[in-house]
This record gives sequence, C-alpha cells and structure tokens, in this order.
Amino acid sequence: MTDCGDDMLTDRYGLPLSTASVIARDAYVEGGDLLLTVYPGAAAAFDRAIAADPAFALAWIGRARASQLAGRMEEMRADLATASALATGVSAREQSQIEVFRSLFAGQPVAALAALRAHVQTWPRDALVLSLAANQGGLIGMSGLSGREQDLADFLDGLDPHYGEDWWFEAHRGMALSEIGRHEEARPMIERSLARYRRNAYGAHAFAHLCYETGERDAGIAFLRDWLPIYDRGGGLFGHLSWHLGLFELHAGNLEAGLRLYADAFCADDHRGAVHQKLSDSASFLWRSELAGHPRDPARWAKLKAYAREKLPRPGMSLADWHVGLTYAATADDAALEDWAHAIEQLANAGRYPSGSVIPAVARAFAAYQRGDYATTIRLIEPILPERERIGGSRAQGDLVEATLLRAYLACGCETEARRLIADRRPGPASLPVAALA
Repeated sequence: MTDCGDDMLTDRYGLPLSTASVIARDAYVEGGDLLLTVYPGAAAAFDRAIAADPAFALAWIGRARASQLAGRMEEMRADLATASALATGVSAREQSQIEVFRSLFAGQPVAALAALRAHVQTWPRDALVLSLAANQGGLIGMSGLSGREQDLADFLDGLDPHYGEDWWFEAHRGMALSEIGRHEEARPMIERSLARYRRNAYGAHAFAHLCYETGERDAGIAFLRDWLPIYDRGGGLFGHLSWHLGLFELHAGNLEAGLRLYADAFCADDHRGAVHQKLSDSASFLWRSELAGHPRDPARWAKLKAYAREKLPRPGMSLADWHVGLTYAATADDAALEDWAHAIEQLANAGRYPSGSVIPAVARAFAAYQRGDYATTIRLIEPILPERERIGGSRAQGDLVEATLLRAYLACGCETEARRLIADRRPGPASLPVAALA
C-alpha cells in the first residue's frame, strides 16, 4: 500500500496505533478530535479510517462511540463486536481501551470508571478514554456520589503533568476547577484552550460556565453570541450552549430572547444533541422563567411531557431523571411523578442507583411547589440541599433546586430563611432570578 509508513504510527498524543496505514491514522485522529471537541463528522472520519484499514480495531471503537452519542445503539453494538474480534492483534493499551468502552456500552458505569482509572494510570495521555470521565456529564460527574465535584478536580489535577497546556485537557480541567470555586486558576486554562483551538465546543462550554460561576452575565452573552455562529447546528452541544445563552438572557431580563432560543435551538424539533439534554435544558428554562415571575405556557409543558414519556420511559440517569420528575410536576401529573419516584426508589433499594433517595425527594418537592404547598417543598429540599451535587450535572443546573427553595421561602413569608440561603450561597455565581427577591 502506498500510504504505509515504516515506523509505528501514533495518535495526536504520541500513543502507538495498530495500523500501518497513514490514511487510516489521519482519519482516526480527525475523528477523535471531532469527538473531543463535540463537533459533528466523527462517524464519517472513522468510516474513512475503517475503509483504509478494516483491521484497525480502534477505528471501530471510535465509530461505536460516535454511534452511541447519536443514539444509534444497534450500530454501536455491531462496531463493538467487530473491535472485540480484532482485539487479539492489538497492543495492551488498545485492548484495555476496548475493555473500558465495552463496560460503558454495556451500561456498567461503575465498572467502566474502575477500568478507566486503571487505564489512565498506565496510559494517562489516552484522551479518548479520559474524555469519558473528564467532564460533569461523565462517569465521575454522573456517579451520584457525594464529593464527586472535588473528585473530578482532583482526578484531573493528578493528570496535569502529562498534558500541560494541551487545549483539550485545559478546557476540561478549567471547568472542573471553576465548578469548585478555583476561578482564578480556571480562567487562564479555558482562555488558552479557546485561543489555541477556537472550534472547540467544550472550550466554549467551559467558558460559559466560568461566566456563570463568576457572575459575568454580560460577558457570557457577548461570548456566546459571537461563538455560536461558528458552531455547526448538528454539533452535540449546540442546543446546550444555546440554553446557556438563554439562561444569561433570562438573568438579564430578556425573556423573549430566551424563548426564541428555546424554540429555535434547545427545544427545537431538529435538536441533535443527547435526548436527556433537550429535556433537561427545556424543562429547567421554563421552570426558571416561572420562578422569575413569568407566566406558565401549558402547551410547552405538555409537549415536553409527551417527549419525556416517549424518549425516557424508565429512570436510570440522574440528570435526566430529576428533569422528568420536574416535567411531571409542572403538568400536575402526580400519579406519573409518584410512579417515577417509586421506580427510582426500587433501583436504589437494589443498590443500582447511587444517588439514593435524593432525586425522589427533589421530584416530590417540585410537585409540592406546583400545588402551592410551600411548607412541604421546604421540608423536602432543606435536608438534601447539602448533597445536591448527587443529582448530577453542573452547579448551574443544580441551582434550579436552590432557586425553588428560595421561591418557596419567599412565598410563605420565611424571609429570615431566604436571607440565610442567599448569604450561604457560594460566592461568585450569577444571582438566582426569583420573583419577590427584592
């Protein structure tokens, strides 16, 4: 073959690859970078790698990951099977990578995280494996365990000597540090990441979160209005980044601008991001707008409930699950909410739901708020507020629970408690837009 080289080919991080095809290697690196930056086109790049070298196991794994993210589960399983069949002829690192993804694809997050931690101890620069746990939506961030925010920051701190100022790594480490209040360390990392590789949706995501956590609403609006036009609408974070912009607009009092983004981007019919992201972004935006004093739109909520029933019929992912509960609460479907909460409690009792009873409590608190039963809302949220990180997602997403508690305090005249909640709030982040707060 004319595209073969004599030396062992490596990926962008210097790790050897079990292919002799330069074309396959280049396409594989391109596909990996598209996955890492959350840009569309990764599957097509892996297609080219496979065409150039059908025995290239990691290209099949890369395509399986792209299929999983796109919700094409049958294709994911088929590609995993091919990669597994090819695994006997690859290096120990590649065999280990295949095993990490096998656990992930099998829906075994605890086993996948354990395998990932062991893998990066030996091959710390295997970014595609590390990406499974490097962000708030990954295997650490969605673990449902107390202390997971600090755990993620510590995990990435330990890997810093192996990456230095790599643009991909700095975006993720910067956001992890931002989430635990280390803003002065986070900012230069995130800014360097974007300066070195601007077409980096996760870098943009990290900057949006930094602006939220430091209360820089106007800077967040300016950045996202400038950056989003360079991002393909088919990108997995297009809807979510539009939600961030919508949230900034809501905080600025620009509800109509936020609702345009709602309709055109993060609740759009052609939303191409993760199913749970469309639901969580849309439901949380509507609920926040109502907490801020804007009227409810029952038709929007009814459409979201139909979407939740179709796309998320069973609980299993914490971030999605509490937003399903929120949707049932907003539509006053108490029977569906109780069935949902009970299903989660059964999983928790069987040891299959790490966040335990936190999400059922949050869901029931939303339902109580919807009924105007503010005392019950307060009774349910107060005990779990110190553990709210167990519901999954970022601090910006979890703030919806705190905002609901604050609004309940104000609605029942508990001004002392409201003042204490505001005083105890972590320093820096955007204020909670809640009606009657003044």
